[in-house]
Amino acid sequence: MELKEFFKTHNTVAIAFSGGVDSAYLLCEAVKYCEKVCAYYVKSDFQPEFEFNDAKRLISELGAEWKVLELDVLSDENITKNPENRCYYCKKKIISKIKEQALKDGFNILLDGTNASDDLSDRPGSKAIKELSVLSPLRECGLTKEEIRNLSEKENLFTWDKPSYACLATRIPTGEVITKDKLTATEKAEDFLFSLGFKDFRVRMFRSCARLQVKENQVSLLMEKREEILTELKKYYSGVLFDLEVR
Repeated sequence: MELKEFFKTHNTVAIAFSGGVDSAYLLCEAVKYCEKVCAYYVKSDFQPEFEFNDAKRLISELGAEWKVLELDVLSDENITKNPENRCYYCKKKIISKIKEQALKDGFNILLDGTNASDDLSDRPGSKAIKELSVLSPLRECGLTKEEIRNLSEKENLFTWDKPSYACLATRIPTGEVITKDKLTATEKAEDFLFSLGFKDFRVRMFRSCARLQVKENQVSLLMEKREEILTELKKYYSGVLFDLEVR
């Protein structure tokens, strides 16, 4: 089945929208083929500001309808205690928030951007998606990540080559309590590395230190910018470590 066919039978839909590669392409196609579509973006302490800005830009370029929903994820101990299945509790909270608002707005069908490449056995959040009866048309239509990127490029979506980005909470080790300060430190550190030209990297917490994970082809940039990185990141961490198991 192709997406066009999917939208023939599901032509009034709400979309859980993050501004990433998958949900961006899904929204693009829904705008083309649906009678009515609305994207719902959940804004929380787990999403960095650049993700929100990317989402705004895409909505503007597509001329799509959207709603931004605020969510206090740090008020839920199931999430802040950071257990191995934290993503399940977080995803359930996010999707429930979207579904509640979408139903008020007259949408009975909620879609997400899960694709055919996603390994659901390694994603606790997928359990919440299933429990809340969310449809994943990209997966149903057999579209892989690579295919979605290629199709996005043809649609002139700026997200086509956007690196995959997991939420800020993933930078904090499982079992370590998630706090606003830790999330803020992560976002500021990663924003700084972005400004230096790094792409597709992570700044993870290791005790009170920053553990940098970069692509092999950017190790030379890391060494070149070493002093700048140390000066900036030591504002938020007690030390800065380089992970030799590069991304």
